[in-house]
Amino acid sequence: MTAIDTALVDDLYEKLLILRTTDADGNVVERQRRTTVNHAMKSCHRAWKVCARRNPGKLPPVNPFAQMSLQSSDRETPTATYDELVAFRVKAIELGLPSLATAALIGWEWLQRETDIFAAFDVSHYRSKQHPNMVRVIDEKTKRKSWIPLIDDEGAPLYPELMAELDGIKRDRIGGLMLRRDWGNRGPWPTWPKPDQPDFTHMSRKVKEVIKAAGLRDELSFASFRHGGFTETGDAELTDREIMAQGRHTTPKVLPRYVKRTTKQIITGTKKRRASRTKDGHLSE
Repeated sequence: MTAIDTALVDDLYEKLLILRTTDADGNVVERQRRTTVNHAMKSCHRAWKVCARRNPGKLPPVNPFAQMSLQSSDRETPTATYDELVAFRVKAIELGLPSLATAALIGWEWLQRETDIFAAFDVSHYRSKQHPNMVRVIDEKTKRKSWIPLIDDEGAPLYPELMAELDGIKRDRIGGLMLRRDWGNRGPWPTWPKPDQPDFTHMSRKVKEVIKAAGLRDELSFASFRHGGFTETGDAELTDREIMAQGRHTTPKVLPRYVKRTTKQIITGTKKRRASRTKDGHLSE
């Protein structure tokens, strides 16, 4: 352990910071993954402290992961428009990738991250026998689990396009991940180099292929659709409580702590968002 000093840790940080991948044309593409590496360094810092406490005198007294002055990523995720969402979905279906079309709509409607959509969303979470008019969503980042209503008080579907697609998938599935690859043995979109760390490299490349084929902005990514959904909540003039209910947030930066989230707020917010699309000329696909 004495070989792990601050100089080595700083060098490790710099080496991990840049990720190099190869695109479909064989070009080497470099990008920073500052947020991921920052989390890794913070985890190492905590692990060192735990090990030092449980093994007195066996580790150097100075934690080499302490006081690293980690810089947060200042990169903003580009936000997709609703028109770009529609164009992406049309092209994905045209290219034989309907699961990516459905996934983008889930990100937009339910404001979920790629991990929640591709690595956690199970067939059993959608319209189960116990909750036939609801879907259970899991936020892997916060470990929160919530129920989203699919039908309003009058019996009308709140997400007709998305529900039609998920109903079609569920008819042919007993269990397992809801969204899987659209070819071969239809395996999961992510891979798992480590049990708790799904890798979305292949999915991201396919998304980029669809974006390029659809003639959309190159800076868009899968996360852009979730951010577009959040932007739509503001454009639709949802209240803070409705936005928190839609996004399943409880941060005091948005509202005072412990605001109760209700299904009524989710229903009202969803109706406002759909009404906003119609007002702007965006009718059902």
